[in-house]
Amino acid sequence: MPVYSFEALSAEGQTRKGVMEADSAKSARTLLRAQALVPIKVEVGTAEGEQTSGRTGIGRKRRVFNATGLAIWTRQLAGLVSSGLPLERALTSLSDEAERENEHHLVATLRAEVNGGSTFAKALAQHPREFSAIFIAVIGAGEQSGDLGLVLDRLADDLEEQQALKSKLIGAALYPAIVSLVAIVIVLFLVTYVVPQVAHVFAGAKHALPLLTVIMIGTSNFVRAYGWLMLVALVLLVFAARLALARPLLREKFDAAWLNLPILGKLARSYNTARFASTLAMLSAAGVPILKALQAAAETLSNRAMRSDALDALVLVREGAPLASALAQKKRFPGLLAMFARLGEQTGQLPIMLQRAAKQLSVEVQRRAMQLATLLEPLLIVAMGVVVMLIVLAVLMPIIQLNQLVK
Repeated sequence: MPVYSFEALSAEGQTRKGVMEADSAKSARTLLRAQALVPIKVEVGTAEGEQTSGRTGIGRKRRVFNATGLAIWTRQLAGLVSSGLPLERALTSLSDEAERENEHHLVATLRAEVNGGSTFAKALAQHPREFSAIFIAVIGAGEQSGDLGLVLDRLADDLEEQQALKSKLIGAALYPAIVSLVAIVIVLFLVTYVVPQVAHVFAGAKHALPLLTVIMIGTSNFVRAYGWLMLVALVLLVFAARLALARPLLREKFDAAWLNLPILGKLARSYNTARFASTLAMLSAAGVPILKALQAAAETLSNRAMRSDALDALVLVREGAPLASALAQKKRFPGLLAMFARLGEQTGQLPIMLQRAAKQLSVEVQRRAMQLATLLEPLLIVAMGVVVMLIVLAVLMPIIQLNQLVK
């Protein structure tokens, strides 16, 4: 049954917008009149239409599902389908229970497209902003294999694991980021307010000020005079860097250099490999052909250098090389991945072995992230203490010198 977007007037003269299912535009108008609404415009539409006002619109730019919301929704759908409920009824239940109007419209549209004879994967493909190509490929494989419930369950597991890993990484980086921000604010306050006050007090002094005080006063004058220019230059530098990294060749070289950093490079390598292995395991377990699975898994790599290596491995596999051999030739991927892939190919349990590799790499990422955070916390506190101590000494040394002269 097709979906129509409508605009109608209520009995109170208010404009109502939304979507509804109907056999035809004429039937949609009849249904609106039955609800005491006067139809103004009825046309074929989707849940991502132009409605933007009130409770009936999905906005033009705002996504319906964030990462956590998509994982929860997928888990709910997996539970309903696995319990034996037909897909159409499962979507109906989720649509009725949706707390937000835009989510209700989206799920209702998916249900209408499925009722109209479309496959679930094809219905999802009509909403690329909400569902990634990997999500759609896994659903399509589940429909073809006839075990959609199990595939949805695995997909929900993968989404939850990715979200948990991201949350732990963000949590590890949060405290050092807060300490750094507080340190910058305190130092700027001392340099731009406290130091100038000291300079004003000793401006008429005829004796020479300590070297540290002179340096601090000069730094303060420079920051006060040219601080805004430094800020503008920093913004322009960041903007120029973003433009430069938008070029594929420069971005790939930058990402390759990033992988060579002592600690951050290993962290990035393990994180990207964990995502790659997890996605490849999920796709292969769902029955997606290995070449298509490799292509989709390569797109999950945020590091362009590693993505290039994954695509090169895809070419080798297409030419007949085993997956483990192709991955072993790409040194940016940890040897652990090729080892588990080889074990999976030898035992016929490639998805299981790839998932084990992904879990082991995820644990390694969390361990390295916690080590880095544990190392940064005291270093940042010590650095902040040293800077504040220098500023305090620059303030106190002239006072001590004056006391000595008075005595």
